Amino acid sequence: MKTTLTLLLLTSISFAAEEPKKAEAPKKAEAPAKKAPAKKVYPTNPPKTVADFKYGPHERNVLDFWQAKSDKPTPLLFFIHGGGWMGGDKAGIAVEPYLKEGISVVSINYRYVSQSQDEVPPVKGPLHDAARALQTVRSKAAEWNIDKQRIGASGGSAGACSSLWLAFHPDMADPKSSDSIARESTRLYCASVAGAQTTLDPQQMKEWTPNSRYGAHAFLPLSGKERATFDAFMAAREKILPWIAEYSPYALVSSDDPPVHLTFSGPPNLGKDEKDPTHTANFGVKLQEHCKANGVPCELFYPGGEGVAKTAQEYLVKKLKESK
Repeated sequence: MKTTLTLLLLTSISFAAEEPKKAEAPKKAEAPAKKAPAKKVYPTNPPKTVADFKYGPHERNVLDFWQAKSDKPTPLLFFIHGGGWMGGDKAGIAVEPYLKEGISVVSINYRYVSQSQDEVPPVKGPLHDAARALQTVRSKAAEWNIDKQRIGASGGSAGACSSLWLAFHPDMADPKSSDSIARESTRLYCASVAGAQTTLDPQQMKEWTPNSRYGAHAFLPLSGKERATFDAFMAAREKILPWIAEYSPYALVSSDDPPVHLTFSGPPNLGKDEKDPTHTANFGVKLQEHCKANGVPCELFYPGGEGVAKTAQEYLVKKLKESK
């Protein structure tokens, strides 16, 4: 009996060994660990003369002010940060080069378009915030020792677009207002900007740079049926032409506008797809043509271009300190 059981056991072990093993389910490839977003490094600046000064009701309606040492009113750099009107912060400006030249500095925060979806169109939020901040600064001119006639705006990308909008927009001062700040001018002495979107007209963008994809969020909601895609932007163009006329810098250029200076990181390539269509020098070439046609001084720098001021700092120091 023991022998029979032993044989049966050995036989069953033998068959088990010959049975093909069931294929193991392939292991799911582990997703690569997500890299933490790089922490934004801002310039190290001297202490602010005035920090987080409120110019409006929203939490982002704040500005910082650095006062240059001077016995007489100083010119002012009015800085508007970039970030597509969707991000960014007023900390992104190095102020010492201006202070050393006797130029005071203001840097503003403003509502993102995501925070001004109740405005019509949404871009009205950041742009009108910039105008109100400028008027507020002018209202403080005597207290802050600022020459309110010598204010130059600067910024990159969306901050550049905002600066050009202020430069070209008719004065928004309301002399009859009971609000003393609203009575202040929104006009600039000059503007010097980097990587500007000089038009917010999708048709112009496509003509200048066929693979353009920027700007829909300025006019269309971020969610819902007509959410902000470039195709929706193009489809809505005829309907939003009045907004384009009001908020696109190119559309606002007129002969009484202040001089502007534009810098871009690469040469233009009109009518061709660009690696970075949102910051292409095509924007600069077309604005410069338009400004010249309207008698507005417009300098344009890009690598390989003409030898004008290479940076906003170089241009602004020279312009804001020029003899009257």
